[in-house]
Amino acid sequence: MSLEQKFQQAAEKVKSGLSKRPSDNELLDLYGLFKQATVGDVNTAKPGALDLKGKYKWESWEKRKGMTKEEAMEKYISMVEELVAKYA
Repeated sequence: MSLEQKFQQAAEKVKSGLSKRPSDNELLDLYGLFKQATVGDVNTAKPGALDLKGKYKWESWEKRKGMTKEEAMEKYISMVEELVAKYA
């Protein structure tokens, strides 16, 4: 199975394979890794101060700047496996 296929499976597990909601920090980490794996380096302006949710998501993505898409996919898959073991 290719890395891309494993990544897609991991993304599906996040949507349907967890019986409990991960913490906000875990969700932000997943978001940042997912965006880096699918889009690459952050390509949007930082949201304004009043958009707290958007700001935290943008910052989580920005932290991964320079990480290759493959590395981001591997880290995402690994994190999903940890979350499934913790919350399944």
